[in-house]
Amino acid sequence: MSDPIEFYRHSLPRESAAAVEAVIASPFLTSGAVCRKVEGMLCESFGVSHAFMTNSWTNGAVAALPVVVAKAQPLQFRQWWPGAPMKAGVYGIPFPDATAVVLPDAAIVPMNGFDGQGYRLGYGGGYFDRTLAALAPQPIAIGIAFECARLPSITPQSHDIPMDFVVTEAGIQVAAAGGLEKIYGEECRRRVDRLREQRRRLTASAAANSSPVCYSAKGADCSGGNSA
Repeated sequence: MSDPIEFYRHSLPRESAAAVEAVIASPFLTSGAVCRKVEGMLCESFGVSHAFMTNSWTNGAVAALPVVVAKAQPLQFRQWWPGAPMKAGVYGIPFPDATAVVLPDAAIVPMNGFDGQGYRLGYGGGYFDRTLAALAPQPIAIGIAFECARLPSITPQSHDIPMDFVVTEAGIQVAAAGGLEKIYGEECRRRVDRLREQRRRLTASAAANSSPVCYSAKGADCSGGNSA
Protein backbone atom coordinates (compact mmCIF):
# COMPACT_ATOMS: atom_id res chain seq x y z
CA MET A 1 0.00 0.00 0.00
CA SER A 2 1.71 3.16 -1.21
CA ASP A 3 -0.18 5.81 0.77
CA PRO A 4 1.43 6.09 4.24
CA ILE A 5 -1.73 7.25 6.03
CA GLU A 6 -3.94 4.57 4.52
CA PHE A 7 -1.19 2.09 5.47
CA TYR A 8 -2.02 2.71 9.15
CA ARG A 9 -5.75 2.94 8.72
CA HIS A 10 -5.97 -0.27 6.70
CA SER A 11 -5.71 -2.51 9.78
CA LEU A 12 -8.70 -0.89 11.54
CA PRO A 13 -12.10 -2.59 11.34
CA ARG A 14 -14.19 -0.74 8.75
CA GLU A 15 -16.90 0.27 11.27
CA SER A 16 -14.39 1.54 13.85
CA ALA A 17 -12.43 3.53 11.30
CA ALA A 18 -15.58 5.19 10.01
CA ALA A 19 -16.78 6.06 13.52
CA VAL A 20 -13.54 7.69 14.57
CA GLU A 21 -13.16 9.49 11.25
CA ALA A 22 -16.59 11.03 11.80
CA VAL A 23 -15.42 12.38 15.14
CA ILE A 24 -12.03 13.72 14.10
CA ALA A 25 -13.50 15.36 10.99
CA SER A 26 -15.70 17.56 13.20
CA PRO A 27 -15.64 21.35 12.70
CA PHE A 28 -13.60 21.68 15.91
CA LEU A 29 -10.63 19.81 14.50
CA THR A 30 -10.80 21.32 11.03
CA SER A 31 -11.35 24.91 12.16
CA GLY A 32 -8.72 27.57 11.70
CA ALA A 33 -8.42 27.86 15.51
CA VAL A 34 -6.71 24.48 15.64
CA CYS A 35 -5.51 23.55 12.19
CA ARG A 36 -3.30 26.39 11.02
CA LYS A 37 -0.51 23.88 11.56
CA VAL A 38 -1.55 20.30 12.26
CA GLU A 39 0.85 17.47 12.81
CA GLY A 40 -0.54 13.98 12.35
CA MET A 41 0.95 11.61 14.88
CA LEU A 42 0.41 8.08 13.60
CA CYS A 43 1.20 4.62 14.93
CA GLU A 44 0.69 0.99 13.92
CA SER A 45 -2.58 0.52 15.81
CA PHE A 46 -4.33 3.79 14.94
CA GLY A 47 -4.40 5.98 11.87
CA VAL A 48 -5.71 9.43 11.02
CA SER A 49 -7.39 9.08 7.66
CA HIS A 50 -6.02 10.43 4.41
CA ALA A 51 -9.34 12.26 3.91
CA PHE A 52 -8.93 14.19 7.17
CA MET A 53 -5.35 15.16 6.45
CA THR A 54 -6.14 16.14 2.89
CA ASN A 55 -9.20 18.14 3.97
CA SER A 56 -7.13 20.03 6.55
CA TRP A 57 -4.45 20.77 3.94
CA THR A 58 -7.05 21.84 1.36
CA ASN A 59 -8.55 24.27 3.88
CA GLY A 60 -5.24 26.01 4.52
CA ALA A 61 -3.70 23.90 7.29
CA VAL A 62 -0.02 23.03 7.26
CA ALA A 63 -0.02 19.28 7.93
CA ALA A 64 3.09 17.46 9.10
CA LEU A 65 4.20 14.00 10.18
CA PRO A 66 6.66 13.11 12.96
CA VAL A 67 10.24 12.01 12.43
CA VAL A 68 12.31 10.16 15.02
CA VAL A 69 15.60 12.07 14.98
CA ALA A 70 17.38 10.09 17.70
CA LYS A 71 16.55 7.88 20.66
CA ALA A 72 15.35 9.79 23.75
CA GLN A 73 15.07 13.03 21.76
CA PRO A 74 11.98 15.08 20.85
CA LEU A 75 10.34 14.33 17.53
CA GLN A 76 10.83 16.56 14.54
CA PHE A 77 7.88 17.42 12.30
CA ARG A 78 8.15 17.66 8.54
CA GLN A 79 5.54 19.14 6.26
CA TRP A 80 3.22 16.73 4.45
CA TRP A 81 0.83 17.21 1.54
CA PRO A 82 -0.84 14.79 -0.89
CA GLY A 83 1.96 13.44 -3.04
CA ALA A 84 4.80 14.61 -0.77
CA PRO A 85 8.02 12.59 -1.14
CA MET A 86 8.24 9.91 1.53
CA LYS A 87 10.84 7.51 2.90
CA ALA A 88 10.81 4.69 5.44
CA GLY A 89 11.95 5.49 8.97
CA VAL A 90 12.05 3.63 12.29
CA TYR A 91 10.04 0.36 12.13
CA GLY A 92 9.41 1.08 8.46
CA ILE A 93 7.02 3.94 9.26
CA PRO A 94 6.94 6.41 6.34
CA PHE A 95 7.77 10.09 6.89
CA PRO A 96 8.19 13.11 4.58
CA ASP A 97 11.57 13.13 2.86
CA ALA A 98 13.48 16.43 3.24
CA THR A 99 10.37 18.63 3.37
CA ALA A 100 10.26 21.76 5.53
CA VAL A 101 10.46 21.38 9.32
CA VAL A 102 7.43 22.93 11.05
CA LEU A 103 6.38 23.71 14.62
CA PRO A 104 2.84 22.43 15.23
CA ASP A 105 0.01 24.45 16.75
CA ALA A 106 -1.89 21.22 17.46
CA ALA A 107 -0.83 17.62 17.93
CA ILE A 108 -2.99 14.61 17.13
CA VAL A 109 -1.59 12.04 19.56
CA PRO A 110 -2.30 8.27 19.46
CA MET A 111 -3.09 6.62 22.79
CA ASN A 112 -2.78 2.99 23.86
CA GLY A 113 -4.90 3.91 26.87
CA PHE A 114 -6.21 6.95 28.73
CA ASP A 115 -7.76 7.85 32.06
CA GLY A 116 -10.32 10.29 33.44
CA GLN A 117 -7.80 13.10 33.83
CA GLY A 118 -6.68 12.96 30.23
CA TYR A 119 -3.38 11.21 30.84
CA ARG A 120 -2.35 8.79 28.13
CA LEU A 121 -0.64 5.44 28.05
CA GLY A 122 1.83 5.65 25.20
CA TYR A 123 4.05 3.23 23.34
CA GLY A 124 6.98 3.08 25.73
CA GLY A 125 9.48 5.43 24.10
CA GLY A 126 8.36 8.65 25.76
CA TYR A 127 8.59 10.53 22.46
CA PHE A 128 5.28 12.34 22.64
CA ASP A 129 5.62 13.57 26.24
CA ARG A 130 9.20 14.63 25.56
CA THR A 131 8.14 16.45 22.40
CA LEU A 132 5.18 18.28 23.94
CA ALA A 133 7.38 19.42 26.84
CA ALA A 134 10.08 20.71 24.49
CA LEU A 135 7.93 22.82 22.18
CA ALA A 136 7.15 26.44 23.00
CA PRO A 137 4.40 27.35 22.89
CA GLN A 138 3.17 23.86 23.72
CA PRO A 139 0.79 22.54 21.03
CA ILE A 140 -2.85 21.77 21.72
CA ALA A 141 -2.68 18.05 22.52
CA ILE A 142 -5.55 16.01 21.07
CA GLY A 143 -5.44 12.40 22.21
CA ILE A 144 -7.12 9.84 19.93
CA ALA A 145 -8.27 6.40 21.08
CA PHE A 146 -11.23 4.04 21.25
CA GLU A 147 -13.44 3.92 24.35
CA CYS A 148 -12.28 0.37 25.04
CA ALA A 149 -8.87 1.85 25.90
CA ARG A 150 -10.26 3.83 28.87
CA LEU A 151 -8.56 2.94 32.18
CA PRO A 152 -9.30 3.86 35.82
CA SER A 153 -5.84 5.46 36.00
CA ILE A 154 -2.56 5.16 34.16
CA THR A 155 -0.75 6.16 37.40
CA PRO A 156 0.85 9.20 35.76
CA GLN A 157 4.48 10.02 36.45
CA SER A 158 6.02 13.47 36.80
CA HIS A 159 6.97 13.60 33.11
CA ASP A 160 3.50 12.65 31.83
CA ILE A 161 1.54 15.45 30.13
CA PRO A 162 -2.28 15.24 30.04
CA MET A 163 -4.12 15.70 26.78
CA ASP A 164 -6.06 18.93 26.33
CA PHE A 165 -8.78 16.98 24.54
CA VAL A 166 -9.58 13.27 24.29
CA VAL A 167 -11.39 12.19 21.13
CA THR A 168 -13.04 8.77 20.85
CA GLU A 169 -15.98 7.34 18.95
CA ALA A 170 -18.10 8.71 21.85
CA GLY A 171 -17.17 12.32 21.10
CA ILE A 172 -14.81 15.09 22.20
CA GLN A 173 -14.02 15.07 25.94
CA VAL A 174 -12.02 17.12 28.42
CA ALA A 175 -10.85 16.45 31.97
CA ALA A 176 -13.12 17.74 34.74
CA ALA A 177 -13.37 17.21 38.51
CA GLY A 178 -15.48 14.10 38.06
CA GLY A 179 -13.49 12.68 35.14
CA LEU A 180 -13.78 13.21 31.41
CA GLU A 181 -16.87 15.05 30.22
CA LYS A 182 -18.14 15.56 26.70
CA ILE A 183 -18.12 19.02 25.12
CA TYR A 184 -19.28 20.32 21.76
CA GLY A 185 -18.15 22.56 18.91
CA GLU A 186 -18.44 26.11 20.27
CA GLU A 187 -17.07 25.21 23.70
CA CYS A 188 -14.20 23.37 21.98
CA ARG A 189 -13.31 26.47 20.01
CA ARG A 190 -13.42 28.67 23.11
CA ARG A 191 -11.17 26.26 25.00
CA VAL A 192 -8.70 26.11 22.14
CA ASP A 193 -8.53 29.89 21.93
CA ARG A 194 -8.00 30.19 25.71
CA LEU A 195 -5.29 27.55 25.78
CA ARG A 196 -3.42 29.05 22.85
CA GLU A 197 -3.52 32.53 24.38
CA GLN A 198 -2.36 31.25 27.78
CA ARG A 199 0.54 29.39 26.20
CA ARG A 200 1.56 32.31 24.02
CA ARG A 201 1.72 34.52 27.12
CA LEU A 202 3.64 31.89 29.07
CA THR A 203 6.19 31.54 26.26
CA ALA A 204 6.56 35.32 25.92
CA SER A 205 7.00 35.72 29.68
CA ALA A 206 9.63 32.96 29.83
CA ALA A 207 11.54 34.57 26.96
CA ALA A 208 11.41 38.01 28.58
CA ASN A 209 12.69 36.71 31.91
CA SER A 210 15.44 34.48 30.57
CA SER A 211 19.04 35.62 30.86
CA PRO A 212 21.05 35.97 27.64
CA VAL A 213 23.74 33.39 27.07
CA CYS A 214 27.22 34.79 27.77
CA TYR A 215 29.91 33.78 25.31
CA SER A 216 32.60 36.05 26.82
CA ALA A 217 35.94 34.79 27.99
CA LYS A 218 36.14 33.15 31.39
CA GLY A 219 35.99 35.73 34.16
CA ALA A 220 34.52 38.48 31.98
CA ASP A 221 31.57 40.56 33.20
CA CYS A 222 28.37 39.27 31.55
CA SER A 223 26.04 41.65 33.36
CA GLY A 224 25.84 44.03 30.43
CA GLY A 225 27.02 46.98 32.57
CA ASN A 226 30.25 48.96 32.37
CA SER A 227 33.23 47.80 34.36
CA ALA A 228 34.49 50.10 37.11
